[in-house]
Amino acid sequence: MKPGPSVAELQDQLEMYRMIFDSIYNGSMVTDTSGIITHFNRPYGRFLGLDPQKQIGRHCTEAIENSRMHIVARTGKPEINQSHSIRGQNMVVQRIPIKKNGKVIAVFGQVMFKDVKDVGKLARRLMLLESKVKLYEQELMTLRSTRYTFDSIIGSSRNIKELKREALNAANKVFPVLISGESGTGKELFAQAIHHAGPRRLYPFVRINCAAIPRDLLESELFGYEKGAFTGARTGGKPGKFELAHNGTVFLDEIGDLPLDMQPKLLRVLEDREFERVGGNTVIRSDFRLIAATNQDLEEMISDGRFRKDLYYRLNVISLQITPLRQRKSDIIPIARHLLHDLAREATLPDIRMNGDTEQALRRHPWPGNVRELSNVLERALSKLEGDTITPRDLPLYLARKPDETGPVNPTSIKAIQARAEKEAILQALEETGFNKVRAADLLGIHRTLLYKKMKKHGIALQPT
Repeated sequence: MKPGPSVAELQDQLEMYRMIFDSIYNGSMVTDTSGIITHFNRPYGRFLGLDPQKQIGRHCTEAIENSRMHIVARTGKPEINQSHSIRGQNMVVQRIPIKKNGKVIAVFGQVMFKDVKDVGKLARRLMLLESKVKLYEQELMTLRSTRYTFDSIIGSSRNIKELKREALNAANKVFPVLISGESGTGKELFAQAIHHAGPRRLYPFVRINCAAIPRDLLESELFGYEKGAFTGARTGGKPGKFELAHNGTVFLDEIGDLPLDMQPKLLRVLEDREFERVGGNTVIRSDFRLIAATNQDLEEMISDGRFRKDLYYRLNVISLQITPLRQRKSDIIPIARHLLHDLAREATLPDIRMNGDTEQALRRHPWPGNVRELSNVLERALSKLEGDTITPRDLPLYLARKPDETGPVNPTSIKAIQARAEKEAILQALEETGFNKVRAADLLGIHRTLLYKKMKKHGIALQPT
């Protein structure tokens, strides 16, 4: 028969248990089934200003105000994370019955916070975390959902059918997509459709307009910033677009307008999928799908030294070129009818239709502003419509005028016709906005910089004469 532990060994074990009990960071004590204190650790004694040894043998209510240890011994039900006022301070306590063979033999009690300062520290941390959660929620409210799917892309021309097929194929890949096309052709519509049809559709679609963000704020918008990174920074810092796009899609719109000095920083993020916030030193990793769009000739910009070749190759893995509206005339009326239906519904109007002359006028226009210009024309027509049918007199003057009937149009003059229509559209927009270039550009669906270039091209003065 194996001999039991010696007296010396038992004493060593008891000393070890005593040291463990006294090393518990939070105040702890043990009572028997009558509420008599059998153990009282030193941290609890320091917190209350009591001699631990002198508490042994006292009833728990004599040593600790509002104590419920004897009640837990009687009920056998644990009390977890309960509030307990000790000397005017609200503590969080645990009271746990110790059972043997189903019967309570003792109760273990522990104060979770020895000092109200500990509670205050936790409260401040919770408030900080709560504010961060609210910030993320606010940012994601506008990022998580997409408005457009492939069903939103209207058209039956061979060009648009082939483009939708290529885009749908791209949706199931992980490679970057570069969408090219004139302003107003629907590049973001395709980007959202690709995101919505892909495996990341449940995660954020984060749009970054490289031309709209001020140059000095671009880096902090893309990568975020830490508290106090610069004057005017939010108290708790702010996550950047790449951080918010984790598991989702980043859409870099108007990538051709990205400043040259930001291009290597963007390239590094696209290659490594990691970055640091402005003013921070912690590396943040983000897993995102990349889609970029441009209305500029990036290869020409590379030749001019305005765009990095290595960034172009990183972006242009899957290439989609959206055909302008003037090259798919058969899509004009279906798109117009779809837009008209949506606009009428938003304005709570009955179904609106177009007569034959109106549709003919829309077909013959070259639409330099593409679908965005078409939508604008229909909105303006609805704004002054009396009745339920749009006629040519409801259209802008440059659309309502019939072509010259002196003879057939010379095919070689198409460019001249397009240029004339573009000039008339610009003049009309400037006239309607009181020569406000910002509003005129918005009306035409183009960027202000592009409007200045086109005004210079057509010899339109920057100020009215």
